[in-house]
Amino acid sequence: MGAVPSTPRHTSTTTETAEYLIDTLVGVKSFPLASDFWQRLLELPLTLRWAPHRVRQACQLFAQNNRQTRHLAKILIHLSWCLQEVIRTSGAPSPVYVKAVNAVCISSVFLKYIIENSQSDNIEELGLSLHENEPVPKDFVIDQSIENLVMHYVLSFLGSIDVSPTTSLLHQELLNFVLVAMSTQLLSGPSPGPKDVNPFIDAAMSQESLLVNLVVHRLLLNYITRPRVPSSTAASYSIFSEESQPGVLQRVGSAAANIVLLPFNYWVSSNVEGSKNQLADCSLHVLLILIHYHKCVVSDELITDRSDDSATSESVSKLNTYFTVNPYSEALGNARDIEFDRVDVEGNAQNGPVVRLPFASLFDTLGMCLADETAVLLLYSLVQGNSDFLEYVLVRTDLDTLLMPILETLYNASRRTSNQIYMLLIILLILSQDSSFSASIHKMILSGVPWYKEHLLHQTSLGSLMVIILIRTVQYNLSKLRDVYLHTTCLATLANMAPHIHRLSAYASQRLVSLFYMLSRKYNKLVELSNDKIQTKAISTGNNVVEDMSAELQIYTDFLRIVLEILNAILTYALPRNPEVVYAIMHRQEVFQPFKNHPRFTELLENIYNVLDFFNSRMDAQRLDGEWSVEKVLVFIINNCRSWRGEGMKMFTQLHFSYEQESHPEEFFIPYVWQLVLSRCGFSFNASAINLFPADLHANKQIYHEELNGELNEHRVQVDL
Repeated sequence: MGAVPSTPRHTSTTTETAEYLIDTLVGVKSFPLASDFWQRLLELPLTLRWAPHRVRQACQLFAQNNRQTRHLAKILIHLSWCLQEVIRTSGAPSPVYVKAVNAVCISSVFLKYIIENSQSDNIEELGLSLHENEPVPKDFVIDQSIENLVMHYVLSFLGSIDVSPTTSLLHQELLNFVLVAMSTQLLSGPSPGPKDVNPFIDAAMSQESLLVNLVVHRLLLNYITRPRVPSSTAASYSIFSEESQPGVLQRVGSAAANIVLLPFNYWVSSNVEGSKNQLADCSLHVLLILIHYHKCVVSDELITDRSDDSATSESVSKLNTYFTVNPYSEALGNARDIEFDRVDVEGNAQNGPVVRLPFASLFDTLGMCLADETAVLLLYSLVQGNSDFLEYVLVRTDLDTLLMPILETLYNASRRTSNQIYMLLIILLILSQDSSFSASIHKMILSGVPWYKEHLLHQTSLGSLMVIILIRTVQYNLSKLRDVYLHTTCLATLANMAPHIHRLSAYASQRLVSLFYMLSRKYNKLVELSNDKIQTKAISTGNNVVEDMSAELQIYTDFLRIVLEILNAILTYALPRNPEVVYAIMHRQEVFQPFKNHPRFTELLENIYNVLDFFNSRMDAQRLDGEWSVEKVLVFIINNCRSWRGEGMKMFTQLHFSYEQESHPEEFFIPYVWQLVLSRCGFSFNASAINLFPADLHANKQIYHEELNGELNEHRVQVDL
């Protein structure tokens, strides 16, 4: 392999010709752009089968010789030319369409192999330029950026050509190519720096805004419509038929480059969930990578470091770095509903065209797919970054479409990653910031919740279910994750909901009081441990343990106060509408007694005991034949709620918690997105080459579900007083 004649030889069989041409492609001889070698290569049916060791050798030889031959750059140029012609003919079937499919498959396989086996931080092995003395056609500018050229036509095809039975094959392969091209991010560290080299994704970021909008629109439309490729499309290529065995480039992909790229693998039946769709899922993967990319660049100005007063302004200087604007993130944030234009109402015209989407279909699709983490991340990106979509969600009358799968996923938290749990909780927090949301979910009655096993939930409001699940999540976190920010997010959401709670169910009310009891037990345990540590401080190795204990004690003091504020908000603003809450407090009033004189809780507990005194005194004054039953107590509370006027209640400023994204979210989202993509996109990556996140080098399939260390502290919950 590699020792081949300098000119193509004519063989008697297609197999011999195909093997010769692949050998030639990876060999030492460089073929100019205008050589008929490229046409013959791209017209192959690609039915040749190679043994794995030969495929590995092919990839190694290609990477070794590419610096001299620049065959990767040349095949990318031919791919661009093919796509240009396909776009010109609006994707109609033609010989150039087949060449485009072959070009993108070959490019993807060898491009990925070079990226994941690169020996240089600058990925010089890509050779994304032609030699100065390279003969080129007259209309080709030799010094143009090849990565910009190919990404322009790849994105142009994806954005401008509709997905149809005749074009879906090329759409899928181009999406695979974009994923491969952007995988240079895996070689960089988790914090983007000015020295990171991502030529293809940077080229994607440099495209004009109209093309960016088209791409975002098409990727989301693919996700919404979930188009499927007719089996007849795949069958038209012998390599793609279900009866055929993997062809040469499939071998290159699976055995040498560790990537499955050719369409055969996408069109065969599988046992994945019915909601899975390769084209839709791949579109979402590409979109998530694009919208969360942040390029760090160095400013022309120098920032003087004056931390050392003895240093002169000239002696110590630091480069000023900043992140460029992400046009894909902006396009998603500015997307508008195709059926309603808020601009027409408010008169605030947008600068230039915006992405128009069917929000109704997007809402329904997300509701169907929220069991998958990538869908959760898309929903987060929309409600956090697109005010129009958030407003659309809040006015929907069927919020259960989104909330039920979210709550079910939180219910099964033990089988989910901590990242997924946290993203779902942030979504709920964002929604709870709107008072109409909190009011409307308590008016929506669920006939049953079959997946909730601990208690029969019959005719329960959606709001009551949300309270139950949030409290259950806190309980799970106490025993398993022990994450402070998860606690904070759950309690913040409950606090936002509290003033608007309406007819909270008996079970939810009981769980709310039990939440205070759960946290109080943790608090008391910490007090005991803290006292023990202080007593033994003289013989301890240092003060750090005591300080950590004190900090954790302060955290749980704050948690208990928030729960008391939640109960206060219900009793102050919604007591007549929540007799079950009053009953639950009366039934477990002893849990509040130990904290009655606590300086942080005194004022809040005064209100609770004011309510208890009101109902207890009336209960004591009422003569009753026989003992008090649950039903009689509840009827008594309901009757006396009518005479409740709130005398003596101290009014506290309502807490309003809001989610605020960290100033540098890329350190969380870029690794997180790539972990999700690698676990779902159908190809793996050389684990030893990944610097973006800790990779499991011993994973059998090199599919990553690991959680990032410290990922949750990249988010903060802000409280507005």
